[in-house]
Amino acid sequence: MEAKIDTTSPRFSPEALAKAEEIFKRYPPEHREAALMPILHLAQREFGGWLAPEAIEYVAGFMKLAPIRVYEVASFYTMYNLKKVGKYHIQVCTNISCWLCQSDAIVRALERRLQIKVGETTGDGRFTLVEVECLGACVNAPMLQINDDYHENLTPEKVVGLIDQLP
Repeated sequence: MEAKIDTTSPRFSPEALAKAEEIFKRYPPEHREAALMPILHLAQREFGGWLAPEAIEYVAGFMKLAPIRVYEVASFYTMYNLKKVGKYHIQVCTNISCWLCQSDAIVRALERRLQIKVGETTGDGRFTLVEVECLGACVNAPMLQINDDYHENLTPEKVVGLIDQLP
């Protein structure tokens, strides 16, 4: 009888494996575990924008770490998504600088336009809306991040236009 190959388990592509090797070169071999955060970021990009339990298990095995150690890091930092996110992951900064510049109006405009609440994903899977504490662009508040792109000096009208322009 032939052995079954599990095709549902995540595996790094050859390109991601090459990137992982570049990441490991940044750290002394005796401190390979220090590469965990960039490897998690790579895994999140590779596996659809989030870290399913299977992805965390894979990273743990890949890095020769206990799965709980990987989960501890992935669950501590908000830059790692432990549940599926939409094609467009919208992160609105609601920290003090953005809040003072009306980020709450930005959130309300997005909720109305997308017909979802913070923490939800649209039914078609296109948009996930979340609030984050700080994205480091306080001088140009209010701001948000869509996937890897920052958008600053926003108004409710600008964010609605921004959303409407996305393919």
